[in-house]
Amino acid sequence: MQEVLSMSDFTKTRGYAIGEMSKSTGVNIETIRYYERIEIMPKPDRTAGGNRQYNHDQLKRLSFIKRSRELGFSIEEIRALLTMVDRSDFTCGEVHSMTTEHLASVKEKILALHRLEHALETMAAECGRGDVPDCPILDTLFEVGVAT
Repeated sequence: MQEVLSMSDFTKTRGYAIGEMSKSTGVNIETIRYYERIEIMPKPDRTAGGNRQYNHDQLKRLSFIKRSRELGFSIEEIRALLTMVDRSDFTCGEVHSMTTEHLASVKEKILALHRLEHALETMAAECGRGDVPDCPILDTLFEVGVAT
């Protein structure tokens, strides 16, 4: 279970350490650093000792990125969504359009997975599981020009 940080865990002088960000969001520390390198997470302030110190807006942004990834949005789609948010001049219609495009892509992937499932079920059903070296599954995989 994820530990949720309260505002009392955050102070203007201290902020959130990277470990606290990781615990609160469930995002791996190395992934947080990666998001900074690819610039979808802004670089945080640093303490005198060089430790990262994130603010509450950065915590919310990381949560947004995590949730978007869970929903299958690509890094580039997330970057586009965050660019809209950062511009502050987006419309709900723009966000809806991106979401419905993503949904269509997800549906296409589901259809492809169903075709794959059917092909594998068919191959498995043809197998007698015998002790002979002939194997209809391998024969099917070696066939040229067979589409699933």
